[in-house]
Amino acid sequence: MSYQVLARKWRPRIFREMVGQEHVLQALINALDHNRLHHAYLFTGTRGVGKTTIARILAKCLNCETGVSSEPCGQCSSCREIAEGRFVDLIEVDAASRTKVEDTRELLENVQYAPTRGRYKVYLIDEVHMLSNSSFNALLKTLEEPPPHVKFLLATTDPQKLPMTILSRCLQFNLKNMNPERIVQHLKFVLGEELVPFEEAALWHLGRAADGSMRDAMSLTDQAIAYGSGKITEVEVSTMLGTIDQTAVYDIVNALASLDGRAVLAAVERMSEQAPDYANALAEMLAVLHRIAIAQALPEAVDNSHGDRERIMQLAQQLPSEDVQLFYQTALLGRRDLPLAPDARAGFEMVLLRMLAFKPQGVIDVPTQALPQGQQPKVVQAAPVVNQVQSVSQVQEVNQAPVINQTPVVNTPAAAPVVAPVPVAETPVQVAATSASHTPPAEEPPVMDAASVPDDEYAEYAQAPAYYDVPATEPAAATQEVSQPKKPEAALPPVVAAPELPPAAKTIRKVPYEQATPADWTDIYLGLGVTGILQSTVANCQMTGRQGNEFFFVLDETNSTLFDVSHEKRLQDLLVDYFVEQVKVRIQVGKVTAETPAQMAIRLRAERLDDAIKSIKNDPVVQQLIAQFGATLNEESIQPI
Repeated sequence: MSYQVLARKWRPRIFREMVGQEHVLQALINALDHNRLHHAYLFTGTRGVGKTTIARILAKCLNCETGVSSEPCGQCSSCREIAEGRFVDLIEVDAASRTKVEDTRELLENVQYAPTRGRYKVYLIDEVHMLSNSSFNALLKTLEEPPPHVKFLLATTDPQKLPMTILSRCLQFNLKNMNPERIVQHLKFVLGEELVPFEEAALWHLGRAADGSMRDAMSLTDQAIAYGSGKITEVEVSTMLGTIDQTAVYDIVNALASLDGRAVLAAVERMSEQAPDYANALAEMLAVLHRIAIAQALPEAVDNSHGDRERIMQLAQQLPSEDVQLFYQTALLGRRDLPLAPDARAGFEMVLLRMLAFKPQGVIDVPTQALPQGQQPKVVQAAPVVNQVQSVSQVQEVNQAPVINQTPVVNTPAAAPVVAPVPVAETPVQVAATSASHTPPAEEPPVMDAASVPDDEYAEYAQAPAYYDVPATEPAAATQEVSQPKKPEAALPPVVAAPELPPAAKTIRKVPYEQATPADWTDIYLGLGVTGILQSTVANCQMTGRQGNEFFFVLDETNSTLFDVSHEKRLQDLLVDYFVEQVKVRIQVGKVTAETPAQMAIRLRAERLDDAIKSIKNDPVVQQLIAQFGATLNEESIQPI
């Protein structure tokens, strides 16, 4: 007996053997079991998803000698003849080869005659969109009101080309593409029955290459069995398909995650031995980065359709989300520019090196733990200043000093840090003296730190200036240090290091489980470390009450767009880790009556901006510039540091 290909040998014979398309099968099974049959069915979908197979099974159900049901016996003469393609009352028409109106009229001449053997005369028209307009017009009347013994089963891969008059006369069923996971499961079953040894990684390559078509997957499996001489291995399938080895892609992403340039180039070297298409390699990397970004934003949304869920979840924990976004954008632009590179491999390597060279800027990590006792800060940030306006006489010299944007901060017991003007001709000693003489008394600004900020989304607001109590003799000592510079000819004064003293900022408080109340919600929130989309929900929640181990929250209805029911469970898990107790969470959308963490961040941001504006307005340098040169202050350019 001649060999029969897998696609034909394993074509489903009954509805229970179908893989996928449950939404179509349920409607057909219920219609058959309850005798609610339509006279025309239209099956649409891409190639190889089961359109013709479902139509043949439906014809078998209609003409089975045991009666109309969703379970044909498969043993009667009608079932056997339909399976073998020789049933006289099943008229299969390839519309791609019979497009003329004469062919359609000839086909419809015998519609009025009763079926020869079966219960119904079934017309199965494949690729029906290929019919001409005249053929459609000839089919309209018969399709709308056919004889009771006639059923029309139409199949097409392009329903957009069908006239609305045809679509309105049919029950339309849209068949979905098969995802790789479902294809791999079916291939495992088929190869197990065929006793063909295989590697699961090779099946994932075949599942992705099939692009949603089960028939294509079966054909590629036939080819892989022939290529591998009776077995299916990952290396041979990758060579046969000409695809990029996924292991090499993951090696590159792992090397990028550890910022190891040597490992990145070594992975490219191993990949180059397979003579890959580097544009496809970048496309595979983009797909991996996309799945990593999804895993970071919504872990439960990551499926195993590529057989790599564990790897994706591991990389999602290793890579910062900012790096993932930057890597994706760099790879996307690099793929566009790759044809311009003198060598494809060199262009690919430059894209990877660019990922290592650039890092996201302005992303500040919010501290979640208190500093150990005795640990002292070593850097004091400078207060905001305004660029100085130089006079005409000051710009006549070629080698004049640049405009100073930030000056050293000298702290006094009851004064905020101030900045003094630095003329070009002044020496560093004069600069220090002037700075000390222009230190007016001012109210001490409020001290803020990470404990005042609700989340890392507002991390920039946490970097408030630190103020310390310094003995009165400290400025003099600092002046003496400045008065002996290594390079007296330099116009800029050296930076004066601030004394190392304990910080005055408070730390995040750990709220005990027994004492947790709505008033403690901000401190609890800061200790949770919420990230991703969940952050948008939790930051806009107000804790309204507590009954035992059950915590009740109200989500601000004006900021509930991204809310999902799964957020309750995720917040509950965070609170369980925080309190080390079993708790329950209830979130309702409504109007908040107290300040949420997000609202507090906005308020603190506005207060700090207002303090910065007042500080600059009261600065003697700014007041002198306004008085002498008629300068104006652009308040919109002021940002708190």
